[in-house]
Amino acid sequence: MVKILFVHPDLGIGGAERLVVDAALALQNKGHTVRMLTNHHDPNHCFEETKDGTLDVMTVGDFLPRNIFGKFYAVCAYFRMVYAAFYYVFCMSKHEQYDLIFIDLISLGIPIFRLAQHNPKILFYCHFPDQLLAKPGGSLKQLYRWPLNYLEEKTTGQADGVLVNSKFTSRVFKETFKTLDVIPEVLYPSLNTEYFDNTETQDSDTPINIPNDAFVFFSINRYERKKNLGLALYAFKQLEAYLTKAEWEKVYLIVAGGYDTRVLENVEHYEELEYLCEELSLSSKVTFLLSPSDREKLWLLKRSQVLIYTPSNEHFGIVPLEGMYMHKPVIAVNSGGPTETIIDEQTGYLCDANAKEFAKAMLKLVRSTKLLERMGDMGHKRVQQRFSFEAFSEKLDSIVKNLAQNTRKDK
Repeated sequence: MVKILFVHPDLGIGGAERLVVDAALALQNKGHTVRMLTNHHDPNHCFEETKDGTLDVMTVGDFLPRNIFGKFYAVCAYFRMVYAAFYYVFCMSKHEQYDLIFIDLISLGIPIFRLAQHNPKILFYCHFPDQLLAKPGGSLKQLYRWPLNYLEEKTTGQADGVLVNSKFTSRVFKETFKTLDVIPEVLYPSLNTEYFDNTETQDSDTPINIPNDAFVFFSINRYERKKNLGLALYAFKQLEAYLTKAEWEKVYLIVAGGYDTRVLENVEHYEELEYLCEELSLSSKVTFLLSPSDREKLWLLKRSQVLIYTPSNEHFGIVPLEGMYMHKPVIAVNSGGPTETIIDEQTGYLCDANAKEFAKAMLKLVRSTKLLERMGDMGHKRVQQRFSFEAFSEKLDSIVKNLAQNTRKDK
C-alpha cells in the first residue's frame, strides 16, 4: 500500500474541499495510509470527516496572515502553502515520509516538496487555473498577478501527474498553460453515496420550518459573487408572474451556502442578497442559511423538490450530482461542468443565465408531478452509472498505485 499526504490550503466547506476529502476517504478505504496537511482547519467550519477522527488532519502555518490590509490574498495563500511545503521537507520528512503527495489549488509548493530526500511523487489536481479565478483589475493588478501566473504554470508542469475535474477544465488547462507539454487526465469528482444512503436525518437536523405542502426550490453555493446567486432570486421573482396566486403561496426558495466571517466577500455578498430579496419583495418567501451542517444540507436535499444551480462556466460542480442522487431535477446554467453531468430535459434543464429561462424551467416542474418524479429518477440513475464513488475510488487508486510504483523504480 501507498503512504499519501494530501496538501490543501484551507479545509473549510466547498466543492474543492469536498473533492479532497472524498479522495482521501477513497484511498483510505482502499487500504492506503492517508494524512492531510493544511494551513487552516476550523472544527466549526469543515466537513464532518475531518473532525470526527475519520481522517487525520495536521495544521501548520495558520499564524501567517491571510491578507495584508484586506488585499494580496493570493500572495498570502501562496506564502502559506510554501511554508507548509518547507515544513514537510525540513520537519515532517525526518520522521514521517510519504510515497506520494496529493496537492490541489496551489502548485507553488511542488518544487519545494521535491527537495525531500526520499523523492516522493507529486500528483496535482487542477480544479481550475488559479489565474483565471482572479478578479480582473487594472495595470497594477496585472503587474501583481504576472509573476504568480508565471509561477503557477511552471510549477504545475513539475508535477509527476496532473488531474482535472472535467473535460471543460481540461480544455481550459490546455488553452491557459500553453508552454506545458502536459495532458491532464480527467477524474470526475464523485459522491460518498454511502453517507447519503445511510444517514438518517431527524427533526433536530431541520434548519427551518416549512409548510408540509410547500414546493421548495433549493440553491446551495458559497456566498461569492461569481456563483451568481442573485439569478436564483430574479428567477424566483419571475416565476411569481407565471403562477396563480394559489400556486405562488405554496412555493419557497431556500438559499444556503458556505459562509466564513474571515472572508469579506462572503459577508458583503450575503448582505447584498438580503437587500436584493427585500427589493424584490421576496423576504417572506426566501430563506438564507449560512454554512449548514452536512446533516442540515442532507435534510434540505430530501425536503426540496428542485435544485437550482446558478454559476456560469463552473469547472465541474458537485452540487448537481448531490441533487440528482437525491432524486431532484437540477436547473443549471448551460455552460462548464454541468453540461457534462446534467442531461437537458432528462435529468433537469440547462438554461441560459437569465431569469426568464430559469423561471420557465421552474414553472414546468411546479406544474407537473410526473415530470418531477421522472427527472428525479433519471438523475439518480445517472449518478449511479457515471459518477459513482466506487468508480471514482477505483480510478484514483489505479493512478496512485502507478505513480507509487514508478517511485519505487526510481529509487
